[in-house]
Amino acid sequence: MMSFDPANCPRLVVKIGSSLLVSDDGTVRRDWLATLVAEIAERRRDGQRIILVSSGAIALGARLLGLDDGGRKRLDDAQAAAATGQIALSQCWAELLAAHDLKAAQILVTLGDLEDRRRYLNAAATLARLLRLDAVPVINENDSVATQEIRFGDNDRLAARVGQAARADGIILLSDVDGLYSADPKRDDTAELIQIVETIDDRIDAMAEGASAMGSGGMASKIEAARIATAAGMPLAIVSGQQDRPLSAFSDSGRGTVFAAEGSASAREAWMAGRLTSAGTITIDAGAVRAVKDGNSLLAAGVTASTGRFTRGGVLDIMDENGVIIARGLAEYDSKAMRIVMGRKTGELEAVLGYAPRPAVIHRNHMVFL
Repeated sequence: MMSFDPANCPRLVVKIGSSLLVSDDGTVRRDWLATLVAEIAERRRDGQRIILVSSGAIALGARLLGLDDGGRKRLDDAQAAAATGQIALSQCWAELLAAHDLKAAQILVTLGDLEDRRRYLNAAATLARLLRLDAVPVINENDSVATQEIRFGDNDRLAARVGQAARADGIILLSDVDGLYSADPKRDDTAELIQIVETIDDRIDAMAEGASAMGSGGMASKIEAARIATAAGMPLAIVSGQQDRPLSAFSDSGRGTVFAAEGSASAREAWMAGRLTSAGTITIDAGAVRAVKDGNSLLAAGVTASTGRFTRGGVLDIMDENGVIIARGLAEYDSKAMRIVMGRKTGELEAVLGYAPRPAVIHRNHMVFL
C-alpha cells in the first residue's frame, strides 16, 4: 500500500525535469504538458494548491538562439539561453493554465534568495499570497544571472527548498526514470526499484551513485532533495513522467520511490538544515559533541577550530573532530570573537573579550542536527 498519495496533500510541490518538458529537437512537449495541466486544474477544483518547479528554459532557449550543446558549452551561452527560453516557457505555462481559467505566476530565484533568511521569508510570503489568490506559482532558478559557483545547479534541491518555504505537505519529482533502483537498470537486469525509503543512509547514497544519471543533477541530486524535504517533515517521491497524466498514474499504481518524512522540525530549523551553504564552520571536541546531543548549548570551551568570516546570527556548520558535519546553528559571536573565545572556559571570556560575554557560542534553541 502506497504511503504517500499526492492527491491527499493540501499543498503540493511538483517539479518537472527538462527531459519531460523539452523534446530532443528543443521544442516544448506541449501535448504531454497539457495532460499535466489538466490534472492540476482538476486538483485545484478539489481544493488542492500546487506549486510548479519547472526546468527547461536553457534547453528551449538554446534552440531558439541556435546554440550548440544545448546552450551549456559556455556559461554566457547558458545565461543567454535561460533568458530567452524562460519567456517562451512561461508563455506556454500561462496559455495552458489559462485554458482552465487558472492564473500563472512566475518566480525566478537564485541560491541566495533561499539561503538568506530575510529573502527566504520574503519568498515564503509571496508564495503564500499567490496561493491565497488562487494563482499557480511556476518557479525556476534564475539561470540568466546565476554563476557556476553560486547556484542550485539542479531543480531537485530547489523544489525541496521551495517546499520548505511554502510549508508544503509533499513533493513530487517528475523525471525520466520511475524511481531509485538498487543498480543502474540499463546495465543490470537484476536491478530492483526501491519503493519506500525510511532513512537515507550510506546504502541509499551508494545506490544513487550507481544509478543512471539524468538531467543536470542526476539521482544524487534527488537524494539530496529528499534529505532536505524529509528532514522538514515532507515526504518526497521520485516518479516517472513518461506517461500522460503522471500524477494520476502515480496515485493509481504507486510505482515510484517514496522517501518517508523523518522529522518535524520548526520552520527555522528546517531552513537551517536545508541550506546548501554556510557562513563558516566550527570544529568541536568529543565532549562538546556529547553535550550538544544531550540538549545543551555549545560553549566556547568545546570549540577547537573556526573557519570563515561571519557575523553574529550567521549560519555555521558544526563538525566533529573527524570532519563530519553533525549540526548547524546560528552564531552568537562574529568570526573574530569566535577565534578569541574558542577553547576558553566561560569564566575566562569577559577578561579576553573586554565585555560581558554571551553564555554560549551557539544556543541550543538555535541549533539543528543533521
